[in-house]
Amino acid sequence: MEGKRGVVIFMIVSLQKGFPNRKEASFTLVEILVVISIIGLLAGLGFPAIKAGKKAEVAAMAESIKTAVNAFYAEYSTYPANSSGVIFSNTGVDFLNVISTTNAVGGNSRGIVFLEVPPKFTNSSNGLVTPKGFYSGNQQSNFFMAIDTTGSGGLTNRVGSSTYVVPASVSVWVVDPSNPNKPVGTFK
Repeated sequence: MEGKRGVVIFMIVSLQKGFPNRKEASFTLVEILVVISIIGLLAGLGFPAIKAGKKAEVAAMAESIKTAVNAFYAEYSTYPANSSGVIFSNTGVDFLNVISTTNAVGGNSRGIVFLEVPPKFTNSSNGLVTPKGFYSGNQQSNFFMAIDTTGSGGLTNRVGSSTYVVPASVSVWVVDPSNPNKPVGTFK
């Protein structure tokens, strides 16, 4: 036995690692509930702001359409009309082609672009529309237009069951998604 050498391994088992004797850092149920309620409160405040931003964006497009129609009138001394001479009452495909193309279409014989339209406001089958998300379910709607062709200096527009008198030669609007009797547009 004299020539053999052995290796002795000592293992020290620490009971402290297996069984903590002090409380480790963790979240309590109350702290988690407070964080969840704060997130809910912030989300509740954020959704109306997002909706107001979408309404402002649609109102700005309505104002741009109104400006384009007035610029068309200033250029041609007539309002945009279809090939039969009927003045447009909404922003369908024919209106979009007349007001925003470089081709000589309809009454736009010089091919002047009166309106640059962002892609989210267009739809190949409906023309110039509200962006997806403005109405529930990604529904889209054309903008409505009223044009004073008599020179009376004002328009009477009906939105839902409400009537609005607008002191302008052109008004452009869509129906408010939260109130069907209220317009979003150029009723100033």
